[in-house]
Amino acid sequence: MLDDLDRRILAALQTNNRLSFSELADIVSSSAASCMRRVNKLRANGVITADISLVDPKALGKSLTVVVTVELDRERLDLVDEFKRSMRSAKEVTQCYMVTGDADFVLIVAVDDVQAFDVFVKNKLYTDSNVRKFKSMIALDRVKFEPRVLV
Repeated sequence: MLDDLDRRILAALQTNNRLSFSELADIVSSSAASCMRRVNKLRANGVITADISLVDPKALGKSLTVVVTVELDRERLDLVDEFKRSMRSAKEVTQCYMVTGDADFVLIVAVDDVQAFDVFVKNKLYTDSNVRKFKSMIALDRVKFEPRVLV
């Protein structure tokens, strides 16, 4: 169970996880020692899952983002698990969601260009005999991207 201080700490760290414990304490109105204990506990309990740096895909030449919906042919557990493993290992896939509705999965794919997306499609989707069909939508503009959870 998270209390108000835990939630304030999480909100601050989701904005900037490079804060010192002293800076964090000032922001959340607590002591540096208390913040350090709580952050370590939040990490140990799996509430904080990673401390990462977000990188602009365009800075690395990944100028094309494609949203792909995938419909599987058979929904046997072993085949679904195999598709999940395949998507986890695909370096082009930055996000993969199993969803309800018309599609079984939604992928976010970041690649250099259309040719790189074509290679991804041929290597990962066309070769998977359990993929019935897929639809791709090229992102024209990233209007909002906030990899955080409302606390």
